[in-house]
Amino acid sequence: MKPTPILPPELPPILAFGAHPDDLEFGCGGVIASETRAGRSVHFIVCSEGESASQGTPAERRIEAANAAAILGATLEFIQLDGDAHLEIRAAHTLKLAAAIRRIRPGIVLAPSLVENQHPDHSRLGHLVRDAARLARYGGVAELRELPPHTVGQLYYYAVTTEAEPRDISPILVDISHPEVLANWTAAMAAHATQARARNYVELQLTRARLLGLRAGVAQAQALYPNDPPLLAALSQLGASARRF
Repeated sequence: MKPTPILPPELPPILAFGAHPDDLEFGCGGVIASETRAGRSVHFIVCSEGESASQGTPAERRIEAANAAAILGATLEFIQLDGDAHLEIRAAHTLKLAAAIRRIRPGIVLAPSLVENQHPDHSRLGHLVRDAARLARYGGVAELRELPPHTVGQLYYYAVTTEAEPRDISPILVDISHPEVLANWTAAMAAHATQARARNYVELQLTRARLLGLRAGVAQAQALYPNDPPLLAALSQLGASARRF
């Protein structure tokens, strides 16, 4: 009689926040494609419709975001805060995002980096998500009592641009070299046609990934920046070092 295989428990979902309809695809789409290919569920929350952009209407950008999320295998919702280019750091916004964290109950949360030298909505949303992840676990917050508290396992930041990469946090590098992952990520970025026509954002992100891959000895990689040091049960959980030169 063959033993019954012991399957690992289902991993909790990843919850990824973006300030604009294309931020997640450009900033961490390769990581998302890799995770969904491995069977993990991912949910996107986008906090504006890109209404202040130079190209594309809000209606067009919502469609692009829906198409891109579908390519990556993620679900998508929009949450309205202050609107594109008007985001402010407010307690009400933090509580709204904390409620979303309690509702989705993710194991990992992704947010734009806190570096200020980028679109101001990015860094401000990063601050809001960081604070929301903390408030989501406090049982006594009156505005959140309808949903049970939830503690996030890890909070990672992504950088939409090179300028947004934190200089004071050592990144983790995620190997996204699998052909299917690369194809889906590229297609998801290209789905944001109104933005891709303006500048060669797709090539920029692919080049960034190629440079990180060369550094790590793989074809392509993307960086995530931990808010807190990751905790390991054993050193055997570590992969190879990214140093190849």
